Amino acid sequence: MGKVVQCQRKGSSKHGIFTAHSRLRKAPAQLRHLDYSERNGYVKGLVTRIVHESGRGAPLAEVTFKNPYKFKLDKHLVIAVEGMYTGQSIFAGKKAHLAIGNIMPLKSLPEGTVVCNIESYPGDRGTLVKTSGGYGIVVGHQADGKTQVRLSSGSKKTLDSNCRAVVGLVAGGGRMDKPILKAGRAYHKYRVKRNEWPKIRGVAKNPVEHPHGGGNHQHIGHASTCRRDAPPGKKAGLIAARRTGRRRGRVEIKD
Repeated sequence: MGKVVQCQRKGSSKHGIFTAHSRLRKAPAQLRHLDYSERNGYVKGLVTRIVHESGRGAPLAEVTFKNPYKFKLDKHLVIAVEGMYTGQSIFAGKKAHLAIGNIMPLKSLPEGTVVCNIESYPGDRGTLVKTSGGYGIVVGHQADGKTQVRLSSGSKKTLDSNCRAVVGLVAGGGRMDKPILKAGRAYHKYRVKRNEWPKIRGVAKNPVEHPHGGGNHQHIGHASTCRRDAPPGKKAGLIAARRTGRRRGRVEIKD
């Protein structure tokens, strides 16, 4: 009798063992809500502490802003940028000056500015470029109210000029340069994320455990590609691959 293979278990439930672990999480790392004071002026904040969150490579900064509408203080956890320190003053808004850690709309940033924690659309509180050591560069402003930003991957993305971003690059860079070296470090790294380690090859399993399993030799035995609408028990390998094999350069024939 067969069993439910791993690729089926991964997509079976929102509360399965393969979902993200949140027990040690501090809070969502987001910018403060976009309000009138940021659209037309600025709000001053103070970095009270730098904290570490399990499962996240970048450090977080707890910033305390003075609520412009109520007599109270609002605390927000944001992605810490390189050079940020405890006791630093942070300014968020249209009229904030260009300095490390300040939160400004893209239209207020000159071309070539290094930014991170960028909004995809105005008011979503930051979704792009949040990994450790990541940064984007403001490429240029367009006449139709759009701004082009080059992301860490090298791709260029056109965003609304009212989208906010944090000036500077994300702290914690160089994290991937140090090799893991031993299995214990990989265990501690992934245990706070989700159940994704260790990864066992499909061909090393039995036929009832994986579509690639079984056989007298460790080989798939059929095409490694599968359809996008394949059933969950078969959906393993190269899913809806546009191409396979090694990419070879074009050979030019000279006369």
